Amino acid sequence: MQRQRGLGYAAALVGGATLAGPYLNPPWLMALVVTLYALILWRFFDTKYLTYTFVALSALYGTGLLPFFVFATTLAMLVLGELVFQSGADDLNTYLYYIISTAWAGVLVMAYLHERAILTIIFGIIAAVLLKVILLRYEDSLVIEGIGTAMTMWLIQDLNYKADLQMIVAAVIVGFTFGYFAFRAKTADLSGLFSAALVGIILLVFAAPQGPQWFLIMLTFFILGSAATKYKYEYKKRIGVEQGRGGARGYRNVFANGIVAAAAAVLFGVFQNPVFVVMYVGSVASAAADTLASEIGVTGGTPRLITTFRQVPIGTNGGVTVTGETVALAGGSVVSVVAMLLNVITFPMMVICIIAGFVGTNVDSLVGATFENRGFWGNAGTNLMATLGGGIFAVALYLALAGYGLA
Repeated sequence: MQRQRGLGYAAALVGGATLAGPYLNPPWLMALVVTLYALILWRFFDTKYLTYTFVALSALYGTGLLPFFVFATTLAMLVLGELVFQSGADDLNTYLYYIISTAWAGVLVMAYLHERAILTIIFGIIAAVLLKVILLRYEDSLVIEGIGTAMTMWLIQDLNYKADLQMIVAAVIVGFTFGYFAFRAKTADLSGLFSAALVGIILLVFAAPQGPQWFLIMLTFFILGSAATKYKYEYKKRIGVEQGRGGARGYRNVFANGIVAAAAAVLFGVFQNPVFVVMYVGSVASAAADTLASEIGVTGGTPRLITTFRQVPIGTNGGVTVTGETVALAGGSVVSVVAMLLNVITFPMMVICIIAGFVGTNVDSLVGATFENRGFWGNAGTNLMATLGGGIFAVALYLALAGYGLA
C-alpha cells in the first residue's frame, strides 16, 4: 500500500512536470525540481529505484541530451506502467494492460505538447514492455527500463523518419499478431512475442512501400526455423541437443537472428540504397541456413569440427555434417528465391544471397568452434556473428560484382 501511495505522488509529479515543462526554462531547472521531488518520495515512501530512474532521466534532460517530449513521455510511461504491475501477475493479460497504460501516457503527453510523434511513441511502448518482461525478476530493473525506453524514443525521433500513419497502424497490428500467434503456437515465449513484434514493425515501417514483402521474407525464415526445430524433436531430446522450453524462442534468439536484418531495414528506410536490401536478405538467408544446419544437421550422424575435421560428439559447437551443410544451402536458397519472387531482389542478388547464407552458417560454425567453445559468449552471440557475417559478405560480393556491372 505504501508503494502504491508513492507511485500516486510520482504520477502527480509527472503530471505537474509535463504541464509546466514548456514554460519552465532552462531545462536544468526542471531537472532539479524533479530530482528533489524524487528524493522526497524516496525518503517517505521508499521508492529507491524509481528515484534512481527519475534522477538519471533528469540528468539527461537537464544537460540537453534528451528533448522534453522524450523526457516527459518516459516518466509518464514508467509511472503508469508500474501502477499496472502493483497488483498484476506476470502473464499476457498484465502486459496487455501495461501496453494500454503506456500508450495512454504517450498519447496524452503528445497531445498536450502538440507533437506528431506516433512512431516515437510506438517504439517507446515496445521498448518499455520488452524490457519489463526481460527484467521483471530483477529488483533494480526500473533504471534500465527507464533509460532504455528514453534512448529508444530519442533515437527514433532523431532519425526524423516520415512514415504513413496507416502503414504504422497496419505494422503494429501485423507485428503484434505475428508475435501473438508465435506465442500461442509455443514457438516463442513472452519476450519472444514482443521482440518478434518489434522486428516485424521495423521491417514493415522502414522498408515501405515494400515492407510487406520484407516481412514475408522474415516470415519464411520463421516458418523454416519452426519446422526445423520440430523435426525429430523427440530424438534430439533423447540425445540432449533439443531447443530448450519445447522449442519456444526468447528475445535472445529473436534478436540474434533478426537484429542485423532490422538494422538493414532502418538503413534502407533512411538512405534508400539497394546495398541494404542485399544485406537484409543475406542476413535472413544466413539465419535460415544456420537454423536448419543446427536443427537438422544434428540428426545427420557424427559431425566433424570445422577447424580440424576431427570427429566430435553430436551437439558440439562448430561441428558440421554433410546433412547440415546440404540443408543450410537449401534454407538460404529458399529465403533468397522467395525474396526474388517477391521482387525485392534481382536474380544476380538472389545468387549472392544464396552464397551469403551458406557463408553465414559456416561463420557460425567457425565462431562456435573458436569462441563459443572457449566461453567467450553463448549461442546467441554466435548466431549474431553468423547473420552479421552473412550480411556483410552479401554486401561485399554485391559491391564487387556491381563494380564489373554484374549485379
